[in-house]
Amino acid sequence: MSEDRVTTVETPEGQVSHTTIVTEKGGGKSGSGWLIAIALLIAVVAGFFLLTQISQVEAVKDNAIADAASEVGNAAQKVGNAAQDVADEVTR
Repeated sequence: MSEDRVTTVETPEGQVSHTTIVTEKGGGKSGSGWLIAIALLIAVVAGFFLLTQISQVEAVKDNAIADAASEVGNAAQKVGNAAQDVADEVTR
């Protein structure tokens, strides 16, 4: 929706010196601003969700590595104990 205003200036003799035409367009009531805001909000929420998922995957991976290292340590302790037992048997 637009509005046109026409202003004509005449000299005292009745001659037209100049004409000004001003066209104003509507205030943008189409709702596109809301659509952009909603799309931006969805993008922010999706980004937050993806970042939290990546963090959780990293934590699970780190825990798995720590558990595997602990199991290797336990196995090494058992081997060490068995070797000590054999050495004790040999020296008796």
